[in-house]
Amino acid sequence: MWREECGVVAVYGHPEAANLAYLGLYALQHRGQESAGIAASDGRTVRCVKGMGYVADVFTPEQLARLPGSLAIGHTRYSTAGESSSENAQPFAVVCNKGHIAVAHNGNLTNAGPLRRRLEREGSIFQATSDTEVVLHLVARSRESDLAGALRETLLQLEGAFSMVFLAQDRIIVARDPWGFRPLSLAQLEMPGGRLAYVFASETCAFDLIGATYLGEVEPGEMIIAGPEGLVRQRYAPSCRTAYCVFEHVYFSRPDSVIFGRAVHESRERMGRLLAREHPVEADVVVPVPDSGVSAAIGYSAESGIPFRHGLIRNHYVGRTFIEPSQAIRDFGVRLKLNPVRHLLEGKRVVLVDDSIVRGTTSRKIVRMVRQAGAREVHLRISCPPVISPCFYGVDTPTKKELIAANSTIEEIRRFVDADTLGYLSLEGLRMAVEDLHGAYCYACYTGRYPTELVNLDELMAETRSRR
Repeated sequence: MWREECGVVAVYGHPEAANLAYLGLYALQHRGQESAGIAASDGRTVRCVKGMGYVADVFTPEQLARLPGSLAIGHTRYSTAGESSSENAQPFAVVCNKGHIAVAHNGNLTNAGPLRRRLEREGSIFQATSDTEVVLHLVARSRESDLAGALRETLLQLEGAFSMVFLAQDRIIVARDPWGFRPLSLAQLEMPGGRLAYVFASETCAFDLIGATYLGEVEPGEMIIAGPEGLVRQRYAPSCRTAYCVFEHVYFSRPDSVIFGRAVHESRERMGRLLAREHPVEADVVVPVPDSGVSAAIGYSAESGIPFRHGLIRNHYVGRTFIEPSQAIRDFGVRLKLNPVRHLLEGKRVVLVDDSIVRGTTSRKIVRMVRQAGAREVHLRISCPPVISPCFYGVDTPTKKELIAANSTIEEIRRFVDADTLGYLSLEGLRMAVEDLHGAYCYACYTGRYPTELVNLDELMAETRSRR
C-alpha cells in the first residue's frame, strides 16, 4: 500500500455542497498537491469529478456544475514518490449492494496488505494501489444490510490511522480511528430559515473560508452520520489511549488551524521559545525557513530578544513542473523556492529556524545559500527532536536508512549541513509545547516506539523501500 498525506472535507445539507467542498479543498491544498476530487449526491445519483494537479487545476465552473446536490465529499492527495497516478485519485466511487457510495481517506492502514491479499483470494478485483480501495471492498462484502452497519463492521477490521468521509445517496458518514492519529473536525453552517448544514474537514482553516462555526472534533473511535434524521454520533470502538500525530503541530497543519483542540500557531511559537531556552546563542538576527519555520522563529526571537527578520523569501507560485537551465545551476531546486534578502543577512550572525531535518540535503543547501548571501555565522535551530524512525500512520517519511539523524550524531549532522552550531528541541520540550500532560500524542518518528502493534512491520519496511 502507498502511504498518503491528504486532506478531506464533507458537506451535508447545503444546496451548493460541491462548491463548499471545493473551497474547503482550497484551504487544505497544503495537505496534498498530487490530485484532487469531489463526489456529490442530489439524493438520487452520486457523481464524481477528480484529476491530477492542484485543486484549481482540476476544477472549473463547468465541472463543478456537473456536481449538483446538497451532499458532497472532497479529497486532496499527496503520495510518495513514484505513485502519482490518476487511478489513486480520490474519492473512490462505486455501485454495490449498499447503493452508490464514495469514500475519501486521510491516513494509512497498517494492515492493508494482508486485507488486500485476503480479498483478492476471495475474488475481489482492485483498480488502484491505494489502501482506501480496500475499505470499499470490505463495505461491499459486509453482510450488514445498511451502509452504517457495514461501515461499523469494516472499521473494526482496520488497523492504523484513518480519518474517513463516506458519501451515500442521502447521507454523509465520517469516522476516525480509535487512536485519533489524523485530525478530523466538525462545524455547522447556518442557512436561511434556521436550517443547519454540517461540514467536516481535516483542518479548521477550511471552516474559516466558508464561514462555518467550529463545533469540535470527531472523537477517536467515533462515527458520525449526517442524514435526514439529523446528526447522529455513535462510538464504533471502545476508548483507548490516544496517539495524536505531533507532526501535525510541528509541520503539517496550517498555523491558523485548531488541531486536536489546540491552536497550531500557539504550539509552534512555544516550540520556538523553548528552543531558545534550550539552545541560546549570541546572534544578530533570527530568520525562519518559510513557511513552516515562521511561528517557531517568532517564538525564538521573542524569548531570546534577537530581532526577527524575513531573511528568506519563498516563491509561492512554483508549479508542479518547471524548466531547468541546461547548464546546471548549483542548488537550483532550493533557489527556485527560496531567495535570500542579502541586506538582511550580509555580515550578520544568523539564527536559522526550521521545523525539521529529514535527509539533511535541503538544510545543507539552505545554510549554503545563507552563507553565500554574506552571513558571517549560521546557527541552525530545529523546532522538533531528531527524526530517527519512519512513520507508518500517514506521514511520508523516508526509510530509517535515509533519515540522517538515525545514522549520524548531532555533531556529524552539523558538519554535514555546514552550520556553525546546531540545536534541536528536546522531546520533553516538544511535549511541553503541545501541553501533552497525559501522553496523548504519538512521538514514534522521534523515539522509534510505535503506539500500535505493527505485526507486519517487516512488510511495511519492505514496501517503504520499494517506493524509493
